[in-house]
Amino acid sequence: MTEAPDQPSGDEVAGDELIDPEAPSACEESDHPEHRRFRLTRDLNKRLDRYLCDRLPGLSRSRLQKLINEGAVSVNGRTPKSSTKIRLGDEIDVVVPPPLIKQIPPEDIPLDILYEDKHLIVLNKQPSLIVHPARSNLHGTLLNGLAWHFRDVQTTGMAALSNVGVEEFRPGVVHRLDKDTTGCIVFAKNDEAHWRLGRQFEQRTVQKYYLAIVHGEITPPGDVIDAPIGKHPNITEAYAVRHDNTGRDSVTIYRVREVFDGFSLVELELKTGRTHQIRVHLTWLGHPIVSDIIYGGEPIGEPEIAAPPTAAGSQPMLTFARNKPDGVKIWEQMAERDDLLIFRPALHAAVLEFDHPDTGERMSFTAPLREDMAGLLRRLRDERSKSGPLKADGARVELDKMVPSQT
Repeated sequence: MTEAPDQPSGDEVAGDELIDPEAPSACEESDHPEHRRFRLTRDLNKRLDRYLCDRLPGLSRSRLQKLINEGAVSVNGRTPKSSTKIRLGDEIDVVVPPPLIKQIPPEDIPLDILYEDKHLIVLNKQPSLIVHPARSNLHGTLLNGLAWHFRDVQTTGMAALSNVGVEEFRPGVVHRLDKDTTGCIVFAKNDEAHWRLGRQFEQRTVQKYYLAIVHGEITPPGDVIDAPIGKHPNITEAYAVRHDNTGRDSVTIYRVREVFDGFSLVELELKTGRTHQIRVHLTWLGHPIVSDIIYGGEPIGEPEIAAPPTAAGSQPMLTFARNKPDGVKIWEQMAERDDLLIFRPALHAAVLEFDHPDTGERMSFTAPLREDMAGLLRRLRDERSKSGPLKADGARVELDKMVPSQT
């Protein structure tokens, strides 16, 4: 999950005056840099970078920090730091660079829309799709599909989403899912909705519940995984449990929802949002996600259903990880098989709950499993079932809505 920007309050934006009211805002079109000047009329006792996030909503906090480091911002004529506290009477001058020409080409990518209004849109993301473009690749992302969906609004369709994050090619993106993770994801349509949703993610009032199919039969049937996560010390693409100063607080609650001979269906509730958190935590338990090649899961086809394999990442309290080339080799070896049931980690964002950014109403969205993971679950139920669906304490995913019974 990306860092959520602060939401400006009425008191904060009332604590200054615009010295040069004729200057265009950071979001207006211009082909040359513009100055924005502010004078504080009250003591806000706030970091400079956070203050500028409130006053220049078209620029992200990371972009503003870069401008401060580059000397494009002055306070009372002096060069500040991002952490400089601004006070009553301070005069702040910002050289706002011209906006980069950014277009996200509309592409006719199917979208599974769970909900949409004038403030937000919630999707059931499909597999093998990254959320937003990068500078080196502007095609084949969820945002390209949204640009097509909103193409009647503007040529690029991006005018229908918030300006927050636009300079990083991620307008409207409040949070992300990994490329191969499916399920619930929300996008903001305007800046105010973005701030308010972002604040909920930052304050951890958003509830996220996932389903995963993992190797092995998990015991106990429910517990809390409280293990800090940081970058893997040896493998660039991976993360690991780290009990040093690089590890960040990471908490996952798991509940076993169904048990099979050699596998488990587990519901996971995120209390933090670290990169690869669920995948790392489950491998730390010794129960890697099926088909998660990087973190020690194994490909699953008919032979593996009949005789469940011992996963490479099955040793508890060790974060197994493969480097990308080794993972690619495994998939190349499997490429000629026609019996594989899933070609990605069996992980799905099943339920997403948050307060509506305009009305404050608590909203809950459920995304049915995509067909590859649903098909795998049906095969396990047919061939390996040991428990049937379990009603775990605190569970929020209604399994009958995820994979409807087949007649």
